Amino acid sequence: MKLEQFAMERMQSTYENLVEYNLSESGVRPLSARELLGDQPAIDALLDQPLVYTQSNGTVELRALIAALYPGATAEHVEVTNGGSEANYIATWRLVEPGDEVVMLLPCYMQTWGLARAFGGTVREWHMVEDTAAGRWRVDLDQLNALMSPRTKLVIICNPNNPTGARLTAEELDAIARAADRVGAWILSDEIYRGAELDGVETRSMWGRGERVIVTAGLSKAYGLPGLRVGWIVGPPPTVASFWSYHDYTTIAPGALSDRLARVAMAPARRAALLERTRGILRANLPMLEDWLGAHGFQWLRPEAGAICYVRYPHPVNSTELVTRLREEKSVLVVPGDHFGMDRYLRLGFGEPLAYMTTGLTRLHELLESLGASGRVAAPTA
Repeated sequence: MKLEQFAMERMQSTYENLVEYNLSESGVRPLSARELLGDQPAIDALLDQPLVYTQSNGTVELRALIAALYPGATAEHVEVTNGGSEANYIATWRLVEPGDEVVMLLPCYMQTWGLARAFGGTVREWHMVEDTAAGRWRVDLDQLNALMSPRTKLVIICNPNNPTGARLTAEELDAIARAADRVGAWILSDEIYRGAELDGVETRSMWGRGERVIVTAGLSKAYGLPGLRVGWIVGPPPTVASFWSYHDYTTIAPGALSDRLARVAMAPARRAALLERTRGILRANLPMLEDWLGAHGFQWLRPEAGAICYVRYPHPVNSTELVTRLREEKSVLVVPGDHFGMDRYLRLGFGEPLAYMTTGLTRLHELLESLGASGRVAAPTA
């Protein structure tokens, strides 16, 4: 197995803590442990938590809280992992074998694209349609059906979608399930942005739409708790049990403190408050970003969920070149469309405080102003 470099994660890991303004993130400003816990007794209980190996697939209490989000699921349907990324890794590792075909909805978070190829699969790219008339990114179901074959082992979607912020409808999810069922394929639905909807209506899940459905998610995006590194897999109990065996070869178990804090976050009332906090930030910030985009010649379709807006810029300059100059000259980090296989796009995060975002966008404007007639970024003057 040889892994290709994960371009977006390598860029973010290298620079996100070095720049003055990080607009590459797809979640909201994270909470502190004190803010999550809320009172001194809860803080004291956390400090008294023994630093033991916890139940390696997640404590029964945490798995039951997660299972409650998926009708018909029990704790035996759930595997707790170290972040949604480990959930995707374990699921892809377990399901994809050499010679398998994997149909993947793009643009998308490219982790599973790289993993499927590394595990010997052939990725067949299924591209979303930028439907300006409908005002949304949508799936092309005819293209999906044309891509499916008896060799298709896995269909991968991200819903809500990263980087577009689009949501798939119940009808679209049902059609995807029917297409997979026709050839006996599994579906891996990454739902880590579910709960971060601007209109407050929770995104429909792929869960329950077929016998071979795997859902991954976690606390990083919609909950504002990325530092906990808590994710999960939901699926049929025999398959989840096999994922647990694969987990034995990676990180073995969630951290004891993370599991405890996750139980606090997933208690029904606290979960509702966390999601409302996230949605409130998104509703407050998006209008400012859209006003700025409209004033600077960008094209975009309004995101429905997540703290991300995928925008097309008018300047004839490569997106990685533009982002590199923005980081080096203005100390601002955003994600280039190249990292999703689509040049001339940027993914802009809008989950930070308004003053922080405004300064970062002002610096992006200053760089765009320096573009010459050729479309190349002019060298800075001495």
